[in-house]
Amino acid sequence: MKNLKKNIQKEIIKLGFDSIGYSEPYVDEKTKQRYKNFLNKNYHGDMKWLERHFEKKTNPKKIWDKVETIIVLGQNYGPKENPLFLNKDKNHGNISIYAQDEDYHSVIKNKLQNLQDWFKDKYNLETKIFVDTSPIMEKYFAEKAGLGWQGKHTNIVSKSFGSWLFLAEIFLPIKINETKNMINGCGSCVKCLEICPTNAILSNYKIDSKRCISYLTIENKGPIPMSLRKLIGNKIYGCDDCLSICPWNKFATETDEKKLISNDKNDLLFFLNFNEEHFKTYFHNSSVKRIGWNRFLRNIIIASGNSKNKKLVKYILNHINNESSLVRGACVWSLFQLMEEKSKEKLKSELMKKEKNNYVLYELKMLS
Repeated sequence: MKNLKKNIQKEIIKLGFDSIGYSEPYVDEKTKQRYKNFLNKNYHGDMKWLERHFEKKTNPKKIWDKVETIIVLGQNYGPKENPLFLNKDKNHGNISIYAQDEDYHSVIKNKLQNLQDWFKDKYNLETKIFVDTSPIMEKYFAEKAGLGWQGKHTNIVSKSFGSWLFLAEIFLPIKINETKNMINGCGSCVKCLEICPTNAILSNYKIDSKRCISYLTIENKGPIPMSLRKLIGNKIYGCDDCLSICPWNKFATETDEKKLISNDKNDLLFFLNFNEEHFKTYFHNSSVKRIGWNRFLRNIIIASGNSKNKKLVKYILNHINNESSLVRGACVWSLFQLMEEKSKEKLKSELMKKEKNNYVLYELKMLS
């Protein structure tokens, strides 16, 4: 067993992972009940797959009945600089650190497939590999495996990598007993609660996804609630505020994985000049592509409304006749944040004559 673990460790380091731990494939009753309460209170919003996958999320044997050990792997994606400074540039199109370069799902999955082949070739072991998209309680098992602890922002915090750690799992059909329940290191700190722009972190370890900017800009398929739009600021895909403020980041280092190095330099005007084809080309290798053109454009337009940059008005007007009511509604709100009163009234009069969609008409009436 010692040689097996030693060989696994060696292979995983060779592939470029930064952390490794082992856990039994069981979820305790307290965690199951806490997760059920989260769903019952509808804190998951429109992410209905979380309800459908409850049994699998709380019992890995429902995913693969042969699993006896879960290897949890961590991949550091730490940025060079603290991304909080990007919030200050209102003309910047602020994309979450994890989505600024290649899609981490494919980067990590390629490594896992190599590891899966290694287990088969060296030990004739069948394995299952997972990166984020499967119904697994990743953060729970990461804590059990000793990679870190679940912080008050509900994400994993590592002593070595702060809040910047991607997680992945390998299911093994053999027992490797090394479960380490990590000691929580948050103490009395509540910086992540205090910094959340929309107060989505209701209390320690409790989050209402429906208020979270990551949910609003990524998972949410409809209009962003009016009461939260100004709080989003310049964020166009995700939010890193609660991660960035964590004091444990003082030990974090920039990632060694070149495909995950953050590279976010574009302003809102750059994206306002996109069309759908340009969007697909520019983000072809990025996580951003999964929200689609209309939702991305919605986000760009809302952030533009928050910019206070009147020079963007003419570029937003280029999208006012978009075939998507979601985009047209966002344009109405954004333009009313930036235009002079006379221009607003003229625009409203023109739109009221030709607009047929009830949602867009609602936006116009609300901004009277």
